[in-house]
Amino acid sequence: MLPTRDEMRRAQEARHGAALQEKFSAAAVAVCGLGGLGSNLAVALARAGIGKLILIDFDRVDVTNLHRQQYKAAQVGRYKTDALAENLREIAPYVELEPHCVRMTEENAAGLLREADVVCEAFDDAGCKAMLAGAVLERMPEKYLVAASGMAGLGSANEIRTRRLTDRFYLCGDGISDVEEAGGLFSSRVMLCAAHQAHAVLRILAGESDV
Repeated sequence: MLPTRDEMRRAQEARHGAALQEKFSAAAVAVCGLGGLGSNLAVALARAGIGKLILIDFDRVDVTNLHRQQYKAAQVGRYKTDALAENLREIAPYVELEPHCVRMTEENAAGLLREADVVCEAFDDAGCKAMLAGAVLERMPEKYLVAASGMAGLGSANEIRTRRLTDRFYLCGDGISDVEEAGGLFSSRVMLCAAHQAHAVLRILAGESDV
């Protein structure tokens, strides 16, 4: 039987405290890129009771995604925005979802991110990462940006960390590893980086400004 909204809210308040849960529930977080980082990040935020998730990606689920991304084999071929929204509604049925099946550009970034309190960069392309960072830091200075760099290979889990680069810019990862050089992406290390991003978001919303 599906829990009611009130039952789920009381369960979250029991774990997080009513005051902190109110901050989570009132927040809107954008997840830009719904691959290994973004899909795991979105699941963590939905479980924490974030009130609204803005999901942005233009790609479809591929069989090569299944080893590290939060999709099911039966969802191969579907747009990631649709598939992830379906999975998130099973996990957190009362979260507000705003999916955008579109490629983010310099021209549409401001409109897509208008309602976001925190923006999470989860792209796998260096050019897209730079574009989003520039758009948020230069044109949306009131927003927080939580980005990622370096989570490839089988390096130590302890190398994944969170750094606060400016008052509103956080960077998660080892900052070094590259897919081509490190020998691919592994679910465990990608999920570690996504967890760092999710935890940074929760700390920001809680008013904890350090890393």
